[in-house]
Amino acid sequence: MNTLNGLIPCIISGGSGTRLWPVSRQNMPKPFMRMRDDQSLLQKTFLRASNLPGVDSVLTVTNRDLLFRTLDDYRAVNTAQLGLDLLLEPFGRNTAAAIAVAALHVQEFFGGDAQLLVMPADHLILDESAFAQAVAQARELAEAGYLVTFGIQPDRPETGFGYIEQGSALAQGFRVQRFVEKPDLATAQGYLDGGKHLWNAGMFCFKAATVLDELATHAPAVLDAAKAALAHSTSLQNSSSRQRELNPQGFGTAPDISIDVALMEKSAQVAVVPCDIGWSDIGSWEAVRQLTPSDDNGNQINGEAILHDVHNCYIDSPKRVLGAVGVRDLIIVDTPDALLIADANRSQDVRHIVAELKRQNHPAFSLHRTVTRPWGTYTVLEESTRFKIKRIVVKPKGSLSLQMHHHRSEHWVVVSGAAMITNGEREILLNMNESTYIPAGHKHRLTNPGIIDLVMIEVQSGEYLGEDDIVRFDDIYGRAPGSEPQP
Repeated sequence: MNTLNGLIPCIISGGSGTRLWPVSRQNMPKPFMRMRDDQSLLQKTFLRASNLPGVDSVLTVTNRDLLFRTLDDYRAVNTAQLGLDLLLEPFGRNTAAAIAVAALHVQEFFGGDAQLLVMPADHLILDESAFAQAVAQARELAEAGYLVTFGIQPDRPETGFGYIEQGSALAQGFRVQRFVEKPDLATAQGYLDGGKHLWNAGMFCFKAATVLDELATHAPAVLDAAKAALAHSTSLQNSSSRQRELNPQGFGTAPDISIDVALMEKSAQVAVVPCDIGWSDIGSWEAVRQLTPSDDNGNQINGEAILHDVHNCYIDSPKRVLGAVGVRDLIIVDTPDALLIADANRSQDVRHIVAELKRQNHPAFSLHRTVTRPWGTYTVLEESTRFKIKRIVVKPKGSLSLQMHHHRSEHWVVVSGAAMITNGEREILLNMNESTYIPAGHKHRLTNPGIIDLVMIEVQSGEYLGEDDIVRFDDIYGRAPGSEPQP
């Protein structure tokens, strides 16, 4: 039996989808990126947390718009049926505010002596055993009243990470002498040669009461905003999860500041556990290619590619065959609606492409062709000026909102499964190969009453086909005015 107080992993999940575009997008950020084994980074983080000794519940802080995708990912891997607590941000306010609300939540429901293990959702750790050992060391320091951070043993002079300088030795680690911002190459080489500096991995361990006391001293504005956001939050609890949607007015008063700047750089109670855990923040396509096996010509391929005289290229094309001739030192990432071609040494500059897409309000900035909704997914197969064709998949017992469109009509054809359809005043059951027509202005709803996925083709026609042409009257997920989410 573990003699330490309870451990609550706290997964911080979000992001803007800029560094790994076009796979990562604003509405499908990096935590949901699938690795070669088809698990998302979020799922890997959840499993890493759930495998630690003494863990019965996992807390996640994420954007409210990512709730249902997060729950879908967790349900697929939560075989141990751990408790799921979710704090839903109305918008991002950086890590200080996220950790503050997490600590307050843990203190309220698990006690001030419970320990938080703060984990970014989008990092990869290859050595799970070494990670578990590092967590055990960090827990001992946290029990002694330290704010503990994890420092990665550097293996190269990296200029893209912040560094932690080790101070005097402790039983399970070191005091932190100071935090250092991203250095230039010469300074980074000096850090590597000196052996006293570690990469800052953005992972932390501390007791809830300890971090709250330190926030009250060094970042009271952050703590006050977190208290206000929780005091006026809305809650939903069911058999599988406890959700709290943070109050936007209270949360909006929080400074947009990282936990490092708000607290860790100021506190005198900070310790670091050095570790070699096979860590990567997967912060660029170059980082992704470092995790991918190479062929004899130095190429890394994910998907199907036919190459001739190609060297040192990373090619990601899982949906269709990609051919390349006579190129070298490129990153090529192909998705159904966007193609990235970049110099392999400039993968960080992808953010400039994303910034321009955002400026143009281009749909490829925020959405994939396949979009996740609480009830399932839709994929845009074809679209033009006056029509759009979608493949819609509705999960068992899933239901679209009771809704109406002003400017478009819709034709629905069931491909597989069964569909219970409200069409105006009529309610009809459609089976495979059956169809219905929804005129513009008609209230309608689509529900899957079965135990397998409902797959259907939707053909939209009209003068305006935007996703914002929708009036919701009722919704089991709480998206319509006055409707409450169903447990």
